[in-house]
Amino acid sequence: MSHPNIIFLMTDQLRGDCLGYAGHPDVKTPYLDTLASTGTAFDRAYSACPSCIASRAAIHTGMGQNHHGRVGYLDGVPWEYEHTLAGELGQAGYYTQCVGKMHVHPLRNYLGFHHVELHDGYLGYSRRATIPYRESQLVADDYFYWLKNELGISADVTDTGIECNSYVARPWMHEEKYHPTNWVTERSIDFLRRRDPGKPFFLMASYLRPHPPFDAPRHYFDLYRDQELRPPYVGTWETDELLKRDGRIYDSKTGPIDAELIRQAQVGYYACITHLDHQIGRLILALKEQELYDNSIIIFTADHGEELCDHHMFRKARPYEGSCHIPLIISGGKQFLPKGAGSSRCSSVVELRDIMPTLLDLADAPVPDTVDGKSLRPLLEDPARSVRPWLHGEHSFDEYSNHWIVTETDKYIWHSQTGQEQYFHLENDPHELTDLIEEDSCKMRIQELRGHLIESLKNRREGFVENGRLVPGRPYPPVLS
Repeated sequence: MSHPNIIFLMTDQLRGDCLGYAGHPDVKTPYLDTLASTGTAFDRAYSACPSCIASRAAIHTGMGQNHHGRVGYLDGVPWEYEHTLAGELGQAGYYTQCVGKMHVHPLRNYLGFHHVELHDGYLGYSRRATIPYRESQLVADDYFYWLKNELGISADVTDTGIECNSYVARPWMHEEKYHPTNWVTERSIDFLRRRDPGKPFFLMASYLRPHPPFDAPRHYFDLYRDQELRPPYVGTWETDELLKRDGRIYDSKTGPIDAELIRQAQVGYYACITHLDHQIGRLILALKEQELYDNSIIIFTADHGEELCDHHMFRKARPYEGSCHIPLIISGGKQFLPKGAGSSRCSSVVELRDIMPTLLDLADAPVPDTVDGKSLRPLLEDPARSVRPWLHGEHSFDEYSNHWIVTETDKYIWHSQTGQEQYFHLENDPHELTDLIEEDSCKMRIQELRGHLIESLKNRREGFVENGRLVPGRPYPPVLS
């Protein structure tokens, strides 16, 4: 075979530090640690617009958010892009399959894939009573359709009693084989059975977890239930005002005020991660059994992170590391990886938009002119190299709307509704415990990073920049018109 098979392992809401190889003291991820130990792990990987829709637009198009147009979360907006990752690989001779989450509109928009077995998780927008029949998740989502065939017409993931954005956690109530994480692996392995052996394939196994609900099978809860877990990171700059106001709301942006519920959320989140890791291990073993591993490239990442009560925050869309810092590993058999790739760490700032050009480059396929991302293939050959000196990230999020500039060593944040600025030296303070925005010794560096943000925003329609200065309070919709 002249082209590598490509297996894209995609996860949802997995923060970059919650893996064993990343140094987390509690979370156990032996199979992902193996991929990192035999491949290249990118320590400074980011989601520039850290929520589900915008981040996936970057993955599928290779564009930055100023070009793909998604700068926040809004369902029901059609996905109309000339070039997509699956479409370009299909033109290069690949058979392309996605199993799991797409989170596009309409739900059965294939974005260039030859086939999709869909499970988007619980999408409130697609379960409303007024949604057209063919757009209802109960019809268009393959996992939900399968689950009802298996367990009866009333079976649903909501049977646990926990909600899809909640910090509430409890074990899965059915046999493990019915869990969405197992389903993605099962259907991915079945694709390996059905593939055309004469063609290279692109398989995107797109898992829902560890996105809430935190509902891993009981075995995985038991791994963490009695452990002493590292508490969330809270620095010197936060306020608990919102926590006191919203900390009793099950899906609040702050997480719970109750310390035991914080611990239960950690247990549930970590349980989902280890369950995910073991199911990814199951898929890797299938690749080896079918003698596909050695001529395949495996890439692993997440669409965004999870604050998990750091800084009295929960979920994503924030400019802080728990939300926007993600894992990224490129591994697999050595046959098609550049010489020198393997057992290495790279500190270059990279982003989800870089995945499309990287995979097209490794497949010897042309990269469309619409792509903003950079191929990471040179970094596989020499991890000391860099593809960009800084990255602009952002998210439309009502009063929490934010823009940020991150480098290999530090981060500048501008809250675009209030005008508040923050500065963190990530090299010395990776958990953003100390805000240095008022430090005299940092003024010149802050001015430099602020200048990068002004340059990034000066031509935007929102009017964030006037006369060379940042202007707060501008209307900031989640989709650029």
